[in-house]
Amino acid sequence: MIEELYREYWPLVCGFLQRRTRDPHLAEDLAQETFIKATRALFGWRGENPGAWLLAIARNVLIDHARRRRLELPLPDPGELAVPALDVAAVDVREALDRVPEQHRRLLLLVYIEGFSLVEVAAMTGKSTSAVKTAIWRARAAFADSYGDDA
Repeated sequence: MIEELYREYWPLVCGFLQRRTRDPHLAEDLAQETFIKATRALFGWRGENPGAWLLAIARNVLIDHARRRRLELPLPDPGELAVPALDVAAVDVREALDRVPEQHRRLLLLVYIEGFSLVEVAAMTGKSTSAVKTAIWRARAAFADSYGDDA
């Protein structure tokens, strides 16, 4: 069972960790630790989406690593996130985000705040990548409408 999960989800887990750490060697080490923890936790797994389960473990491994090393992980370039310019008040953005429907807010947070890729969000939700892409496009439009109400 764990071998199948490893073969199928190694690229997803390792890719997620590499984007977060920006260090391929560290990402591979953390991915190995993720699968070790998954092996230990396999009997407690309730059979939910395996990709989402492994990414949650990988996220916790990354957080534990950062705490142990007292590291601050590098933030992505704001241009990558498609966030408003830095002169925009964070409070206005948060208020606009709070006004969008929950499913849109969750997608926006997963992609733009937590840094998950479309493939990773698709694995978490059990939807196709194209369906997630469309849903994010709609979520961004809803956010833009909500944010425009502030102006």
